[in-house]
Amino acid sequence: MNLSRKEFFRQGLFSLGDTLVKAAGLMRTPLDALQDFPSEEVPYGDQPMVAVTRNEHCLARNCGCFSCVERCENQAITVVMGEGIRIDPARCTGCGSCLYVCPVTPKAIGLKTKKDLL
Repeated sequence: MNLSRKEFFRQGLFSLGDTLVKAAGLMRTPLDALQDFPSEEVPYGDQPMVAVTRNEHCLARNCGCFSCVERCENQAITVVMGEGIRIDPARCTGCGSCLYVCPVTPKAIGLKTKKDLL
């Protein structure tokens, strides 16, 4: 396999081959990613969820990581340089896609029930 650096980053992990990625266990579903959070933040039943920030872990504070902003279909996430990200709870559906793409550990985004935010 011979890929340029640009093509490798464009294809991401899939440039390594689908079988290798699955064998290494690198592909996680959004619900699997939720296991990284304390149990009170894991969704239960049909409770409406909303994303919450942990800006002390967020790369967007200083380096311009826009992974979650680009993934959010409802445009509920904005970047504030020097601070991190802000989430508009009125626009957030709690789908977890931002959590799934967050590249840091521990994650800079979590999910809570809307009831817990009141």
